[in-house]
Amino acid sequence: MSAYRGDLVDAHHHFWEPGDGRQPWLRPGVRIPFRYGDYDAIKRDYLPDDLRRDAASAGMRLVGCVTMETEWDDDDPLGEIDHIESVRQRFGLPSAAIGRVQLQRADAAATLEAMAQRSIVRGIRHKPGQTASPSDAGTTLLSDAGWRAGYARLATLGLDFELQTAWWHLDEAMDLVRAHPDTRLTINHTALPADRSRAAIDDWAAAIGRIAALEQVWMKVSGIGVPGAAWTVDANREIVLRAIDAFGPDRILFASNFPVDSLAGSYADILGGFAEIVAEHAPHEQRAMFVDNAVRRYRLAPDDLEA
Repeated sequence: MSAYRGDLVDAHHHFWEPGDGRQPWLRPGVRIPFRYGDYDAIKRDYLPDDLRRDAASAGMRLVGCVTMETEWDDDDPLGEIDHIESVRQRFGLPSAAIGRVQLQRADAAATLEAMAQRSIVRGIRHKPGQTASPSDAGTTLLSDAGWRAGYARLATLGLDFELQTAWWHLDEAMDLVRAHPDTRLTINHTALPADRSRAAIDDWAAAIGRIAALEQVWMKVSGIGVPGAAWTVDANREIVLRAIDAFGPDRILFASNFPVDSLAGSYADILGGFAEIVAEHAPHEQRAMFVDNAVRRYRLAPDDLEA
């Protein structure tokens, strides 16, 4: 087998123009706690031509992409969708978008209905939070009654949910998924296996194995850079392969998380690394993880993709 080189649907990245000032955390002089440390290098425009160029550097042809919410101004969630639609008009991409709605807010129902009317929107992400470590007792918004009331509206509106939280909250997420079996949930960033000690990796693998038993849950393999360390195949091989073991090649989505993960490695390092790691998989499985699963999950039509 050889490493995958071909079409790509990048299932998780960000398009932004920080000069507009609509993402508070990307404004000049603002510094929030960030898992990769200093992030000034990504306070720059990142648009479809940048993503196309980065994909080409990994020997892949970008045919589609799904752009993720960027923590836009809290008081204007639909403004972010207006911006993304303008990006698509100017550059031909993204194929689809994930918006942000704070599900516990009193106006969440109206905002969700408005999101569902926008044809580019396929789902919602609202980070529920997380405790500092597996040993810290506590729950997140996943268990909050008001937040769950917002989540309960997603399926009837045809919206997916994108979950970004640490792996030790996946059992809490399982309760939510079981309560709303018609809502498609995709775990972001491989459930954040930042601690690479043997015990932590095994506990992470057990947690993703439990939630993988719920067939409406899929996994994005992305965002697995380790602060202060270069992104390498050797450092990340086990994480990628154990995620595939848990979910199977038909529920895995490879994604870049660019430009954020450019702080951890180049696009060629990361997407090329994924390709090297799965080189022994069957060609149809490789294509599924790089292209076909994203097309299925985000219901992408031929017109959403570049020929």
